[in-house]
Amino acid sequence: MLLMTRRVLGLMVTTLACTAALLGLPAAAQNISIATGGTGGVYYPMGGGIAAVLSKHVPGMQATAEVTGGSVDNLKLIASGKPYVGFTMTDAGQDALRGEEKFKGNKVPLKTLMVLYPNRMHVVSVEGRGIARMADLKGKRVSTGSPGSATEVMAFRLIEAAGLDRDKDMKRERLGAAESVNAIKDGKIDAFFWVGGLPTAAVTDLANTPGTKIRMVDHAEAVAAMNRKYGNLYVEDVISKDVYKGMDADNKQATVMNILVTHENMDDKTAYNIVKTIFDKRDDLIAVHKEAANFKLENQKAAASPIPFHPGAVKYFAEKGVKLN
Repeated sequence: MLLMTRRVLGLMVTTLACTAALLGLPAAAQNISIATGGTGGVYYPMGGGIAAVLSKHVPGMQATAEVTGGSVDNLKLIASGKPYVGFTMTDAGQDALRGEEKFKGNKVPLKTLMVLYPNRMHVVSVEGRGIARMADLKGKRVSTGSPGSATEVMAFRLIEAAGLDRDKDMKRERLGAAESVNAIKDGKIDAFFWVGGLPTAAVTDLANTPGTKIRMVDHAEAVAAMNRKYGNLYVEDVISKDVYKGMDADNKQATVMNILVTHENMDDKTAYNIVKTIFDKRDDLIAVHKEAANFKLENQKAAASPIPFHPGAVKYFAEKGVKLN
């Protein structure tokens, strides 16, 4: 009797599916979550924009953006095997793929969907706190990023390369961008680390605060030491003095690339549709945040990501004449 019931139910499901197809009815919704970051950064609004274009333009797909602690949290969500697409910096992604650092003993089976935009390390203080260079962080109250973020990963590496001890040389807090800005305004911290696109809303807020003059700390000289230890993930770069109000000069800093990743088990068609739609609707995403202008076919290179590209992404880029190897 039980076997007969299962057969009947199976036949009903098959019949309904065939009927829907014949009538041109939409298939069952495919739910995808976009793991982003905190509300004060770029990942969250950009993820919201991507979720909107996927939901609107990929038949049957419903995508939503989730607030998270950042790259590390996103990679752990992907490791759960649930249908996640996540933003990450390449350094945190490499750690997850190899099962190192915050992922020690827990390798995450990842694939790259696309290279996104450069993430700039901001070491931010304000006038009156006595911080003009990295060595001045000694003895200060400093936020190194939220616990689930790649900001914390990169901040630790930068502090080490600058010859400082993250535990002994500073009183360390673990705050996201928006929380760090509020803390520095309230005098609870003296400086903070943040890795993000330009401009980052929270840093813009701090720079535009009446009676406050922002101080961006140069640190590009630490890039060589970071790359010697962790691989060629970082480049010497500049945040133009025009980006944030009150900057006296261009900020010489370290940059790392952002990538969009997913679990290796995502099917090829879904991966293809995600990448295709993001590129097809790039103008819509530029309207959300101008960093989407860096979503370029010429940036899609195997050397740009330590994580292999997903076969569905490879197919799309091949159609566009992009060879990833």
